[in-house]
Amino acid sequence: MATDALMSEEDRALREEVRDFVSWVPKQLLLDMDEDKVKYPKEFLEEAGRRNLLGLRFDPKWGGRGLPWTSELIALEEVGVLGTSLGCLYALVSIVGEAIHDFGTDEQKEKYLTPMIEGKIGAAEGLTEPRGGSDFFGATTVARREGDTFYLNGQKRFIVGADGADVLLIYAKVEGIEDPKKAMTAFLVERGPGVSVEHLYGLMGTRGGGTGRLVFKDAPVPIENVLGGEAGIGNGTRVFHQMMIPERMTSAGAAVGMGRAAFEIAARYADKRTAFGHRIRSYEGVSFKISDCLTLLDASRTLNYAAGHAVDTHKTSGGKVRRLVSEAKRFSTDAAWTVVNHAMQILGGIGYTNIYPVERLLRDTRLITIWTGTNEIMDLVIQHEFYREFLKEPFAGRNVEEDAAGAEYEEEKVYDG
Repeated sequence: MATDALMSEEDRALREEVRDFVSWVPKQLLLDMDEDKVKYPKEFLEEAGRRNLLGLRFDPKWGGRGLPWTSELIALEEVGVLGTSLGCLYALVSIVGEAIHDFGTDEQKEKYLTPMIEGKIGAAEGLTEPRGGSDFFGATTVARREGDTFYLNGQKRFIVGADGADVLLIYAKVEGIEDPKKAMTAFLVERGPGVSVEHLYGLMGTRGGGTGRLVFKDAPVPIENVLGGEAGIGNGTRVFHQMMIPERMTSAGAAVGMGRAAFEIAARYADKRTAFGHRIRSYEGVSFKISDCLTLLDASRTLNYAAGHAVDTHKTSGGKVRRLVSEAKRFSTDAAWTVVNHAMQILGGIGYTNIYPVERLLRDTRLITIWTGTNEIMDLVIQHEFYREFLKEPFAGRNVEEDAAGAEYEEEKVYDG
């Protein structure tokens, strides 16, 4: 791996821990999830919690290990080889956990974060609504306050863990506040009265995670379950912007594992399979795909590591962090999709069957370029944050524009169309 030289001994030990855990996962669980026989595999989270492999970045006071993003990315890659469903359930402790860890009260951390890290309760996050996906502030779920209780009404769809998770991070607008960015509020909602699962989706892949549509009908939420301070002052907006980091970083990290799993199957197959008297890896049509896969996976790891380091050190501007995290998510998920497709092409017809898990990985991997912000949204964020910083100082060092022979002919530099 390109990042092996950057790994500490502690990182290598963590990788072995996670590999041992991943080896523990029963094959039958993967098969049952893919056949929708399992809706929410709590035993997976329980075992990960028992091994202290959940919430790695969080303060040991609450059960975490206090590790940096660069270490968690190593764990995410290893879990990613299991596919998108288990990778997502593993990541949700990191995602929802960050909201509680960074914005929650000590009481909220004790009540929700610690048992999440221990694998005793599962978490889900509700952003997307039937009438809106990427338009976060167009959400129509509302919260009405009566005394010290909020009552939520609305819907959230495509929620992994809708059927199975115990605590839900839900964004809703407080009634009576016109500015949507100020009205948006983050709530920790327990499953109970007023919370129902109206539909479980039949998915192309990424099955077995209880993905469904949640409906809130006067769902009561006590004021102590408001996350990040007083409702109605934009705390939900602050939480949301912070949450885009773990959402996208976990997608990027696990994507490398998904791509690697398919690649290693194809690489071994190419070394064993013969055609016209030669192993097929000796043919350019196959060997160039092997080379492409290796390069894409190494480039993904390196970009992810750089983005994680930028988040960890707090030395990079917020805009550049958003750009790097978006680059990591976009590149790694696109790369994984390409690698899995290459793997299937190398295997040929047998790759399209269930003799190998590549067909499942292909169905799984298709989702990761869509969720946590489509890769087209990532492109918008990347170029926006780039220009916002670049135009402050367009020339980093030498002004190479002046190196042209005709640079002094300003009248030839016409910008108006």
